Amino acid sequence: MLDPRIYRMGLIAVALAVIVLAFSLLNQQGPIGATLAPIAFSGGRAYTTMTSLAKRYPNRPPGSVADDEIAGLVAGTLGKENFFVSTTSFKAQTAEGQRSLETVTGVRPGMGNLATNGSIVIVAHRDALGEPATADASGTAVLLELARDLSGETQNRTVVLASTSGSIGASGAADLARQLSRPVDAVLVLGDLAGARVRQPVLVPWSNGQNVAPPMLRNTVASVLSTQAQLPSLSASLPGQFAHLAFPFTPTEQGPFAAQGEPAVLLSASGERSPAPGEPVDPARITTLGQTVLQTVNALDGGPSVPAPSTYLVFDRKVIPDWAIRLFVLALMLPVLGATLDGVARARRRGHRISPWVLWVLCAALPFVLAVLLGRALGLIGAVGPTPPAPVGADAIPLQTRGIAILASLACVILISLLALRPLVIRLTRAGVPWTVPERSSTGAAAGVLSVLCAVAFLMWLSNPFAAALLVPALHLWMWAVGPERRARRAILAALVVGGLAAPALVLAYWAMSLGLTPAGAAWNLVLMIAGGQVRLLTAVEWSIFLGCAVGSGLIVARAARQRDREDAPVTIRGPITYAGPGSLGGTESALRR
Repeated sequence: MLDPRIYRMGLIAVALAVIVLAFSLLNQQGPIGATLAPIAFSGGRAYTTMTSLAKRYPNRPPGSVADDEIAGLVAGTLGKENFFVSTTSFKAQTAEGQRSLETVTGVRPGMGNLATNGSIVIVAHRDALGEPATADASGTAVLLELARDLSGETQNRTVVLASTSGSIGASGAADLARQLSRPVDAVLVLGDLAGARVRQPVLVPWSNGQNVAPPMLRNTVASVLSTQAQLPSLSASLPGQFAHLAFPFTPTEQGPFAAQGEPAVLLSASGERSPAPGEPVDPARITTLGQTVLQTVNALDGGPSVPAPSTYLVFDRKVIPDWAIRLFVLALMLPVLGATLDGVARARRRGHRISPWVLWVLCAALPFVLAVLLGRALGLIGAVGPTPPAPVGADAIPLQTRGIAILASLACVILISLLALRPLVIRLTRAGVPWTVPERSSTGAAAGVLSVLCAVAFLMWLSNPFAAALLVPALHLWMWAVGPERRARRAILAALVVGGLAAPALVLAYWAMSLGLTPAGAAWNLVLMIAGGQVRLLTAVEWSIFLGCAVGSGLIVARAARQRDREDAPVTIRGPITYAGPGSLGGTESALRR
């Protein structure tokens, strides 16, 4: 069915794309230099404020009385420092369920024109799920100290200080991102600024989309961080960047701003995770990181405008633009796309039916689509529980009895649909194929699997080339695994199928490790995101079809392996069937009458 010559010709496009990729590398924009030293920042006063808040309000979940009282305290302090203060209330889903939250904003107009300069926004949350969560109060303490320091300075740009709630799940940040007055020059989100233990990355640039904070903003904060706090800002590796952009979700609060097109980064000693409730704090840490924030504001205030976030990768201190990545991924897909188109045309000329096998593959995806729809329906009726607008860590919404029951129900739906519903749908639609692969290797089955796989990979490439890149190993490996001409051993065929699933599995493992999740916790987090609508329905259906292709490939390979075993069975009977002489029965004399 497949012509290796067309596949090899497609590899020429890969070589050309590699050359284009090499010449597309760009230099990163350098950091903005600061002209003023942050000597005004009082780390001791910020530390006292932090410990006082944690001692007075040890239990401050989002939307609680304590949370609202801290909001009033922040509003009063900002008002005393001559900020224009406003408070907005709204309802949102949090890790504690739907709550009424408050966002306090203080605006200090700059000397320049807001329409051309944009504003600098500093955001800190004030809520926490555990007790006493002293490190979680450090962002609010630094925010209040910044208000005192900035009130005595003259800024060129407008400065906005915002206090939010619903930090786990980024509910408050998401609402603020929608309500901010434009234009915005940069957003700096304050996380854990006092934790004694540092977990990289201290500087987080990711969003809930494919946009990443611009290198100018990242390098500015990283440069100040190195100078003031003597802390390196370790960027994610190239596979880590791919993982973030292939599944573009982030549990931290800078995500909603970048998704709205605003350049935003998170500064936190705890990295992408929330600090533990009993995380020890360090007075020196809050001093140096507070100075980092103040000097970053001074640098942004006196520097050029920060570019908008965009999609790119960083490799060896160079920037790989989005268009080059998109072209390279398409080139990796071309050999299989070309070979599949030729193979389908060849199979049709030889009289093989393709469309019934396409339906056969789509029926294999049906169980996963049903599980996605059931999870979304459970979220709409509130059966799942809290579904915040962003992924959460391991301890935020733990897997309990209800979650275990939901996971078990979804697993049963998938299993029953595979074993019972799938063959029933094939018979009812009169697809003309059995529910499993026929005794002989089928050219039509291979063409059906590859056609669907190429189609879903191309659709993914249109919306997210990084997600499509995860399907490239499956495209190349499964093409050789399902081809009827191939007579490989069982272990090799199984390795080809499993190898096609390796890239998505590794990305899921990376995410689970980043959030500190067990396999069951990762599955529960995925259910929460599907139920809450954070995963688009189209994206979930595309991945369901990919899993259907995996099931189809596995069935083809399993039947091909059994067929090979029968063909390789040793021959124990020799000669004509009616022959009963020597050789057939060993050395037995002939029983025929002479």
